[in-house]
Amino acid sequence: MSLPAAVRPAARPAVAPPRRVLVVCLRRIGDVLLATALIRSLKTAWPQAQIEALVFAETAAVLAGNPDLARVMALPARGPEWRRTLLPLFRAYDLAIATQTSDRAHGVARWCGRRTAGLLPPSNEPGRTWKRLLIGRTATPEAAQHAVVRYLALADALGIPRVPVLVPPRPALLDRLDAALGSGWDARRYAVVHPMAMFRYKGWTQAGWRALIAGLRARDLRVCVTGGPAAAERAFVAELLSPFAADADVIDLAGRLSLAELTPLLEAAQVFIGPDTSVTHLAAACGTPTVALFGPSDPVVWGPWPQGCASDAASPWQRTAARQSLGNVTLLQGTAGRYPDCIPCLQEGCERRLDSGSDCLDALPPARVLAAVHAHG
Repeated sequence: MSLPAAVRPAARPAVAPPRRVLVVCLRRIGDVLLATALIRSLKTAWPQAQIEALVFAETAAVLAGNPDLARVMALPARGPEWRRTLLPLFRAYDLAIATQTSDRAHGVARWCGRRTAGLLPPSNEPGRTWKRLLIGRTATPEAAQHAVVRYLALADALGIPRVPVLVPPRPALLDRLDAALGSGWDARRYAVVHPMAMFRYKGWTQAGWRALIAGLRARDLRVCVTGGPAAAERAFVAELLSPFAADADVIDLAGRLSLAELTPLLEAAQVFIGPDTSVTHLAAACGTPTVALFGPSDPVVWGPWPQGCASDAASPWQRTAARQSLGNVTLLQGTAGRYPDCIPCLQEGCERRLDSGSDCLDALPPARVLAAVHAHG
């Protein structure tokens, strides 16, 4: 199914074209990737502008090779480096944009920009009044609104057209991919599986992932299993793949590729399967047929953005549906929860903590996931 990437006309008079713009996005990797739609909107409206991004150091990799950005500045999460980075940026930008409602994002934007724009918290949250006075152009996100649409509301506030296109990172070279997969890797049929979410409550079971991998191999698909460089994630993937040790076509790539190197891997894949995590957003942005496994999280806000999706609706996704598909993305939710009408519960798993399991995911049958994979061809 092909989706037109509609460019929504501006709803307000545009600000005067700036020469230098700073986009402040101090959140996680997935948030920064979703904010690239706003960055693309800015660059499309003001092609001569120098657009820069200020992000946390651990998220900067998702902006590697972004053609819309002249510079990416990385901040540590905390510490004295903050002052050294921000001091020389005082009023250095014609326009600074806070893409979060937080005090920190608004304070940084006000410090850096002669003009400002930002997202306001809802009317019942503290800080809205002073932020409205502090920031020039504002937008207020709605509760039942996708994160991409929230970012693009800032394009409306600035009076420029929305361009709802996510921009994946790009590697300078493919040497490590060639070394990991061999020459001609992009001509072979393979699936990419990313089994580990950032938190346990967003994750599926090892038994489920193993059954999925076995089902993919039964379809004669090579399986590339990706993961981050953290020791716990690499150990999780190693344990998961122990039954496939003798199968040369099940490949452990955990910790071996950067986010930018994942982009060409995903673009050439037959299908991607993953939980609610940044790599699933990346797969969807790459146009890869994507099967996303969702548990407690709200798909309305955090469902993967299908490539080519328009931005007129508040969200492309419903909050509750066992299976829903749009464009290159299929989103699956469990049907067996611990409590009545708890899917999705919007909480941190059944035990309400980061290391909790989620019954709706733990009980998700591999056959349902394989059926969704089969539907993508």
